[in-house]
Amino acid sequence: MAYRVHQVNKKTGVTYVYEATSVWDKEKKQPRNKQVCIGKLDPQTGEFIPSKRLDPEQAAARDPAVTATAKIVGPALLLDKITAELELDKVLKNCFPKAYQQILCMAYYITARGGPLCHCKAWSKSHAHPFGKELTSQRISDILRTLETNGQKTFFKKWGQKILENDYLCYDITSVSSYGELNEYVKYGYNRDGESLKQINLALLFGQKSQLPVYYNRLPGNISDVSTLHHFLKTFSYLEMSKLHLVMDKGFYSQKNVDELLAARDKFILAVPNRLKWVQNIIDEVRETIQNPDGYRKIDGEILYVHTRLYPWGKERRRCYVHLYYNAHAAAEATDSFTEELLAYKEELETGLLVSGHEDAYKTFFTIKETPVRGRKVLFNNEAIQKYRNRYAGFYALLTNDIKDPVEALMVYRNKDNIEKCFDDLKNQLDMKRLRIHSSPAMDGRLFVQFIALIYMNALRKKMRDTGLIEKYTVRELLLEMETLTQVRYSGKYGHILTEITKPQRQIMESLEINPHT
Repeated sequence: MAYRVHQVNKKTGVTYVYEATSVWDKEKKQPRNKQVCIGKLDPQTGEFIPSKRLDPEQAAARDPAVTATAKIVGPALLLDKITAELELDKVLKNCFPKAYQQILCMAYYITARGGPLCHCKAWSKSHAHPFGKELTSQRISDILRTLETNGQKTFFKKWGQKILENDYLCYDITSVSSYGELNEYVKYGYNRDGESLKQINLALLFGQKSQLPVYYNRLPGNISDVSTLHHFLKTFSYLEMSKLHLVMDKGFYSQKNVDELLAARDKFILAVPNRLKWVQNIIDEVRETIQNPDGYRKIDGEILYVHTRLYPWGKERRRCYVHLYYNAHAAAEATDSFTEELLAYKEELETGLLVSGHEDAYKTFFTIKETPVRGRKVLFNNEAIQKYRNRYAGFYALLTNDIKDPVEALMVYRNKDNIEKCFDDLKNQLDMKRLRIHSSPAMDGRLFVQFIALIYMNALRKKMRDTGLIEKYTVRELLLEMETLTQVRYSGKYGHILTEITKPQRQIMESLEINPHT
């Protein structure tokens, strides 16, 4: 058993401290004392001063006045690197100088754990994060209510200018269910998750090249996709963004939207519905020749026949291209999908909840009868439907004012699936399946913090994809692997140490070029 011995040097008057241990001497068959000098006492204060030959951990362990605290630092090492590379802390500080560290703390928690923010207090106490202190539930509520619109718009402006450069921007909308009762944006609408709850709609812009979310906007839950583009373009004009190159599905097609995109001189790739008369005319013209060998393409294992033509748009004859694609194997599947669309159109007509952009379908495929006794009766125009099925199934078209090559245009359009991964992250990884916040100011603050967490999630996934880590881990699994890496920090002058680094943790940090000791 070890004990301490104080010895005074008679020449210098310095009191040295020795750690003594009693050992058994086998030869002399008696106990002996083994002493090691571990430091000295300060002559003025009597404070213990460890020997210089001891490392900080040994010195701290032998100093009775030293206290130690431990925090989990593994996830923060990964997220800190992203913060530094994207300069997220600098952008946020410029927009929210009093709350940026707390915003980052919440974003770290949501990225690492994905749980309700009410659990952030306990997490912030045990984990390293930019705020560096415990973040209470009351403080979280106060911050969420004060993240005002002007600060958020300033962030989007600076963030967009920072990462946008010749990127294809995917634009889409999802619905988020909510239990909120005091929020004017929470309405009944088309719920994409099939839930019988009120909702908000969330429009998101995502960069294909940067692999990062660029902008979001919350919308009333009962608004249709096609009607959102006008407000979106006005917002981006206000944010002084560079010219856009948008990639959108056919839910955003309308003549008005195309006119507005062309007037703004923005580039776009837009899927267009086959039910449009001008699209059907093009299909009819090339039906007999599109399967000629010169139109044959094999794209990602899919056999397609392609046709491209110049298509001057509108009265001003703005230069656009129509890329037409035909897949014989998809023709049967298209028939079933078209039937589902028809049933949705019929329900819209019967309920009176008409959708802007579906007018052509209403006129072409339905007959509406109004009688004083029976009221409105919606009937299928079977002749028009059968004609459409027989002639246009298996065809689909893209309209663009930029990309001339049909294969390149299709690849860019298909890459918009990344935005679906964003929506999946928001709902299933970042705790936004259902919103439990009632007031609109608090909801806006929560959505903004979610957006920051979404940036971290996608930035980390991109790094994992670039380094091959994506083959071994999901983003959440990677962060959980780092959970056991803890930093022990000593009081006074002893600094800190890391617990033992496991082999997987070392491989992760080497792949991501992270030095844990800096």
